[in-house]
Amino acid sequence: MGSHIRPRVSLPQKYHFPVGLSLSVEVGYQKPQFCEDDWTLEIRPIIDKKINKLYLCFNPVFDKSLHGANASYGYNFSPNAKISYDINKTFSPGIEYYGAVGELNNFLPKAEQQHNLFLSLDADFNPNWEFNIGYGLGFTSTTDNEIIKCIVGWRFK
Repeated sequence: MGSHIRPRVSLPQKYHFPVGLSLSVEVGYQKPQFCEDDWTLEIRPIIDKKINKLYLCFNPVFDKSLHGANASYGYNFSPNAKISYDINKTFSPGIEYYGAVGELNNFLPKAEQQHNLFLSLDADFNPNWEFNIGYGLGFTSTTDNEIIKCIVGWRFK
């Protein structure tokens, strides 16, 4: 349980760049009983591409504990990826990957890395709102076995 705020800026489409480029910086709080690092920072470059109804996205995320058990360590590399498909104007099911492989200059052994795969659903009920829900499974002993996630966001114009 916790809350995060993630403002995002994007390269305007008027530049006709071949892929979407944006950057979000997230500050989050999790209750200590759920996470050993209660305050965290995440720097998330976002590279994405829409090809007809198919959406592809890669996020080479760099995150850091600001307070908690790992606050003395540097930035971790946590790659994320997503593939989704618009079945209509409102719903886009997809698959999302979330990983955590360790500090930039010192990756963890594979058994200590975290790897999650989610079945997800994006719902576009209103152009001002973002809604995503997903069910995920972990694939290493250090990863949560089952997770339900939900993102609700407001798009500022």
